[in-house]
Amino acid sequence: MMDWTDRHCRVFHRQITRHTRLYTEMVTTGALLHGDVPRHLDYSPEEHPLALQLGGSEPADLAACAKLAAQWGYDEINLNCGCPSERVQRGAFGACLMAEAPLVANGVRAMRDAVDLPVTVKHRIGIDRIERYDFVRDFVGTVAERGGCSVFIVHARNAWLQGLSPKENREIPPLRHELVYRLKADFPGLTIVLNGGVTTEEQIAQHLQHVDGVMVGREAYHHPWSMARWDELFFGDAPATRTRADVERAMVAYMEGLQGRPWSHAARHMLGLWNGMPGARRWRQVWSDHRLKNDTPAHVHALAQRPVAAAHDEPTPEPTSA
Repeated sequence: MMDWTDRHCRVFHRQITRHTRLYTEMVTTGALLHGDVPRHLDYSPEEHPLALQLGGSEPADLAACAKLAAQWGYDEINLNCGCPSERVQRGAFGACLMAEAPLVANGVRAMRDAVDLPVTVKHRIGIDRIERYDFVRDFVGTVAERGGCSVFIVHARNAWLQGLSPKENREIPPLRHELVYRLKADFPGLTIVLNGGVTTEEQIAQHLQHVDGVMVGREAYHHPWSMARWDELFFGDAPATRTRADVERAMVAYMEGLQGRPWSHAARHMLGLWNGMPGARRWRQVWSDHRLKNDTPAHVHALAQRPVAAAHDEPTPEPTSA
């Protein structure tokens, strides 16, 4: 989810679900240790509960970044051992780390020794053509026993390190949810979270009969209103009363407060808000129109309401600013 789940995206998602844990896009240890720390770690208070996803393999570097995460107030540190991109592989982290379980364990242990935050690991069920269950079982067992990790987020596909793009790696290797179920059965004391191919509330509920949690990525991004009932269904909250229009107004207020930063960087994340509703296509066109980028978010919001109002046969609101 690099370049997707930035801080603006997370603020948007938090308008829809209050309790779902949000994860940052992957940040490399090098970017934090040698780059602009505030740019990578700053966030809005309403984003909690919030996990920082790290990419790296050197235990000392991971420990140093874990301390930064604690200083900035994150709720969790997640080590990415699932990204298959060649760029990540050249940095010796991501999915290729599944072949080096002792190194992953050392990194997790170093972070746990450095901070009191929960340290979790996100990984695949295998790499390349290694499709044996014992491969992922031994990876989890080693990282749990030697590193002290108790939470594993498992993408239920192999990562093919050669020959497939990251997009193809999300589509071509077959989903094998049963292996994630089997991990939970073999490690009942660990928290096992399933990821991959989950698109509906019904699927989430079915998976939760076998595992402790479910992670949803691109489906939540492209169809964000699918999260609207999660607080009620999966966290025991009262039924949501907030509407899509309420969420849009909240984002307009957020974008108005960006103080010189381009509001279009935030608006791009909410383009799926009205998906499936009459007028959604024209609404997206208004919010993504580069000719309006120098207008205020409030003015663009007023313009965007016209196709939605017309589609719903509602009165058109007047612009709130020029």
